[in-house]
Amino acid sequence: MSNNHDPLQPHSHEPNPEPPSADPSFELVLPDGRTQTITVSDLEKLPETAAANCCIVSTGHGTSGPFTFSGVTLREFVQTYVRDAWSQAEVISADGFGNRVFAAELAQPNTAGPIILATRVDGRPLTRQEGLVRMIVPSERDDALRQVKWVGRIRVRP
Repeated sequence: MSNNHDPLQPHSHEPNPEPPSADPSFELVLPDGRTQTITVSDLEKLPETAAANCCIVSTGHGTSGPFTFSGVTLREFVQTYVRDAWSQAEVISADGFGNRVFAAELAQPNTAGPIILATRVDGRPLTRQEGLVRMIVPSERDDALRQVKWVGRIRVRP
């Protein structure tokens, strides 16, 4: 992959079965450019939401599930840390794959459920191998282009 590749542009994504790093924390980049390290413990202090009947679709591995994922909604997470107006959150995996989610999309969640930063699956903590912190898009059923495993950075844009 070229160094100039934008991880937020649609592209195929090769499966990465091993965690890209041992560090489960991720970086939050605020609209003013300041950064903050977020841990699983930080996420677990926020209100928990469950999303049932979610599937994981991995390139080359087919579909697995359904699962019930739980964690904080992406909207609640951003609103906890960002006081200024914002338009989008870029969620990037530690292995370089990413997704852009717009504030308007989070204000009107899909009937399948809100987008969440999951830390639990079927009532138990996600392992590092499973993502540990994983962005789940409950409405996604046919491809893996919106879900982000191993969240490594969330950049909030004004």
